[in-house]
Amino acid sequence: MLQAFDERNRGLIVNVDGMLTHRDRAMVSPFDSAVQGGDAVWEGLRLYGGKIFRLDEHLARLRASARALAFAQIPSDEEITEQIRRTLAANGMRDGVHIRLTLSRGVKLTSGMDPRLNQAGPTLIVLAEFKEPVYDAGGITLITASVRRPAPDCLDPKIHHNNLLPSIMAKIEANVAGADDAVMLDHRGFIAETNATHLFMVTGEMLATPTTRSCPEGITRAAVLELAAGAGITCRTGDYTLPQLYTADEAFVTGTMGGLVPVLRVDGRPVGDGVGVGDGNPGTPGPVTKRLAALFADLTATTGTPVT
Repeated sequence: MLQAFDERNRGLIVNVDGMLTHRDRAMVSPFDSAVQGGDAVWEGLRLYGGKIFRLDEHLARLRASARALAFAQIPSDEEITEQIRRTLAANGMRDGVHIRLTLSRGVKLTSGMDPRLNQAGPTLIVLAEFKEPVYDAGGITLITASVRRPAPDCLDPKIHHNNLLPSIMAKIEANVAGADDAVMLDHRGFIAETNATHLFMVTGEMLATPTTRSCPEGITRAAVLELAAGAGITCRTGDYTLPQLYTADEAFVTGTMGGLVPVLRVDGRPVGDGVGVGDGNPGTPGPVTKRLAALFADLTATTGTPVT
């Protein structure tokens, strides 16, 4: 799975600290904390028909992450939302858009790790792109990465930080193996998530998903759990092993970048009956996956915060 370049993004206008600039002329200081040490937090948002899905929840997570890292200053939700509006308007965007928010600790007086060197306030970057869900709606394949998610006492995943090297290393393994993404285990050997999404599995009439002990608390994950409860689908969160995923009847992943997408194969093993895997067929998601995908599509089409 390789994202394709959308020609509509060639003349993209990006927003760095309120300055709207062509993508080729945008500037971030080499003294910025995001450059110096990945000292930044981020969120991915989706724009559907002029409305951002669960904007309040995303901004709350951004704020909580910045507070956990002891940022001295954090822009208000109103300030951030206004910069999002300005960026979308500058690009004439209304639908099929992914927005990447980055908030760094800001520019340092001189290079170094000490946060006391940051005295200019935070840097806010709003990057909005025309970008449809990045996965094949027919389904994806996964392998298990050797790279693991760190324990909370090493680098707490509740901080939605910019240190994404473990995910990148796991993605490299998936690329080499010819898979779309990689399952990542926690330090105990239980499934945490993939390198980019949360993971769900269906066995019988039971929907299950790993805890968030070693991964972020996903906004899309939470929405799917709410939809399942509303539809009378029993769901449990807990510690799950790879054999439980291998023997599941269905599996799917969730995330802002890709939506809700079925998993067809894990480590070369077909999920469920394996329909469509290895026979040239695009694959058929299971009934629970189909039902939740339809409910999620309806939710994103009918809710959200207007910004255009």
